[in-house]
Amino acid sequence: MAERGPGPAQITGLILAGGEGRRMGGQDKGLLLLNDRPLAAHALQRLAPQVSQVLISANRHAEAYAALGVPVLADSLPGFLGPLAGLLTGLQSCPTDWLLSVPCDSPALVPDLAARLSEALHGQPQARVALVEGPDEERGGHRLHPAFALLHRSLAAPLAKALADGERRLGQWLSSQPHVRVRFDRPGDALMLANANTPEALALLAGRWAPPSHQSLTSPSPPRPGNPAGHGR
Repeated sequence: MAERGPGPAQITGLILAGGEGRRMGGQDKGLLLLNDRPLAAHALQRLAPQVSQVLISANRHAEAYAALGVPVLADSLPGFLGPLAGLLTGLQSCPTDWLLSVPCDSPALVPDLAARLSEALHGQPQARVALVEGPDEERGGHRLHPAFALLHRSLAAPLAKALADGERRLGQWLSSQPHVRVRFDRPGDALMLANANTPEALALLAGRWAPPSHQSLTSPSPPRPGNPAGHGR
């Protein structure tokens, strides 16, 4: 491992949008609209400047995600096995040494997310993961937010084995690897970590966050999806 933290050219971004959206009534969360744009589009806009390229992990509505202008990856393992399966596919497809994952339902990404996680790896040559620890708005205090993770692509093989052995817990597996935890408690961090994983949370986020104009995106805005819950796998 490098002794210094990786720079943007060494990092590929991964937006995790491959879940079943159970808490959203089965809707595809990444395609739900916030200020007339899909959640995944907001996440892409804020993640892309921090990394060399972005991938999207999605198991439904591939064409809608592809309209965002970046590669879309379906899980290499069948059966909606959770975010670990999306992470595995991202690692297997990652062209750089490091992969930065973010959840599609947390679009208010801070602009220095990658830099702060990378900085934490400096002087930690054995660490293969940098994890976000931040406010827990539901229960109070702080907790691990494992969907935000900067990890080395060498973890693909051990992750594949863990999934084959039945592991499905994202935080449990990531924290079992050599890692550093990075406290995110600056202004803006709590909003980033307040994921819109229920209809109520999405409505609340819409009232709390005014995302920037999409004009800064280099790729065209995707077509507005119709009814994500009504078709697909």
